[in-house]
Amino acid sequence: MIQRKLEVTYLPFDRSTRVPPGTTLFSAAHWIGLPIDSTCGGRGTCGKCKVRIVGAATEITDADHRELRQDEIAGGWRLSCQARIHEDMRCEVPQLLRVPKAATMGLGRLVILDPNVRKVYVELEPPTLEDQRSDVARLHDALEAEGHDMTAEVPVLRSLPSVLRDAEFKVTAVLGGEHLVAVEPGDTTGECYGIAFDVGTTTLVGTLMNLRTGMAAAVSSTLNGQAPFGADVISRISHGMNGPEAVSELQAAVVKTMNEIIGRLYAEAGVTADRTYEAVVVGNVTMLHLLFGVDPTPIAMMPFAPAFMEPLAVPSAEVGLNIHPHGYVQTLPALGAYVGSDIVAGVLATGLAREDKLRIFVDVGTNGEIVIGSTQRSLATAAPAGPAFEGSQIKCGMRATDGAIEGVQLSDRVELQVIGGDVKPVGLCGSGLVDAVAQLLLTGLLDHSGRMKSREDAGHHPLADRLIEVEGVRAFLLAEGVYLSQRDVRELQFAKGSIATGIKVLMDILGITPSDVDEIFLGGSFGSYLNPESAKIIGLVPPVNVDRIIAVGNSAGEGAKIALLSYRERQVAFELPARLEYVELSGRTDFNDAFVSVLQFPHLEAVS
Repeated sequence: MIQRKLEVTYLPFDRSTRVPPGTTLFSAAHWIGLPIDSTCGGRGTCGKCKVRIVGAATEITDADHRELRQDEIAGGWRLSCQARIHEDMRCEVPQLLRVPKAATMGLGRLVILDPNVRKVYVELEPPTLEDQRSDVARLHDALEAEGHDMTAEVPVLRSLPSVLRDAEFKVTAVLGGEHLVAVEPGDTTGECYGIAFDVGTTTLVGTLMNLRTGMAAAVSSTLNGQAPFGADVISRISHGMNGPEAVSELQAAVVKTMNEIIGRLYAEAGVTADRTYEAVVVGNVTMLHLLFGVDPTPIAMMPFAPAFMEPLAVPSAEVGLNIHPHGYVQTLPALGAYVGSDIVAGVLATGLAREDKLRIFVDVGTNGEIVIGSTQRSLATAAPAGPAFEGSQIKCGMRATDGAIEGVQLSDRVELQVIGGDVKPVGLCGSGLVDAVAQLLLTGLLDHSGRMKSREDAGHHPLADRLIEVEGVRAFLLAEGVYLSQRDVRELQFAKGSIATGIKVLMDILGITPSDVDEIFLGGSFGSYLNPESAKIIGLVPPVNVDRIIAVGNSAGEGAKIALLSYRERQVAFELPARLEYVELSGRTDFNDAFVSVLQFPHLEAVS
């Protein structure tokens, strides 16, 4: 059952939003991009996020009593990070005394720099016979005076006495949330880094971020070291079924790959592991299970219930990641067994569920993930597209590397765009496959049922001599030794049909038509290279104006960076599973009918 949302209005801005019951006023404000002052990230320790509740009774919390005066509480003032919304309400927000630092991230979004990792320089009074507080209490009191809470665990305590005394009690405390990550001699507040990771099945991308400036210090990517165990998640899961040792093999392979990337990032930026305190990691559900050495077997079996989909914060030493030994690896939540934290990160980066525009977000790949909606209502699903978009199971298919045809233009001649520039084409990658089929449709060499013409059928068409037969199957010759076969066209039809079906089912649930859609976002590395016009021509996406189809690149990596740079945005990501309704296609009776209706290519007049 869909939970009724409550409306909250912020004065004097007269800005409103609708949120699920139990959301804090602080989170709801950030959801619509309204900054409320805070230095503790909404943990109830700095006392700066106070607002005045107008005409509604709100619970008074311990943090309110601790941080606010009694006359303020009596006047309706509350800490917005503690005040939960249980009815429609209005509140007044005081004017910010300072302009918060921000960076432009994701799809042109302004993100307030408010990282989970904070460095605070303090000068402590040394202990005396009159002041015999413990080292922890001394540091805690100093941080509390600055508006920060702190908990210390044994690994950090081991070095605390010597660090404090060697530095004459002038130190920098490093906090990851409220956890004390490190105590460093002197003022090291200028050196604070974290890493955002997009752990893909095929490719891993790591970005070293300066948490003070919000700027990327270095970026690196490489192929996933798990590739020898299979090209897709099902193959990896199958290997993991061989027992705990097989799962450990897969874990070691991905951690090794991540540490190779980290090493390159440090070398390029001149940064060390002891100044890198956190990694935010996103990926599909299988990849995150394997990263932590968790058996992924249930993901591949009905009813597809993973071991976890919730966000995890795991000590870096437990994972084996080469950042600060007391740092943390933080993941974002997943929506379903096949809609992982990489899609949640993409939704965070695009702002899809936080704005009034109605948008479709599609991450095209072996598993096509789809999110449709706006701030009013958003749905998500996964459509099993198969490997055609990755160039697999295509006769001349290949990955997007040097020699792959990535773009095709047909007129009275064949024009090819080949990765690597002036090199001989040796195969066809996913974007080239979509282009080739779209161009064959436009030139009339392929009909909307997907049937390719023979040379005899084509008559005097200027490209008729390109129509050949290979082992008794019709094909179109793109370059010497590289062709597109009739079977390849069918593979693409089934792949695009699966994703188009997912889109259609979600649109039908929402009761919308293509004319209602404001924008379509194509995510992932494949989406960056896919020609929007070609995607529309083959019916992969609904027929909207091509300028509304936008490639958003590595939106998963952008979302990971946003969550790394802003604790507030991270909280938004944590809330997304409660705001996005997950639709399981395999259990729907209307899936087959919808699939049949979109399997053919659209008539050209329908997409013009």
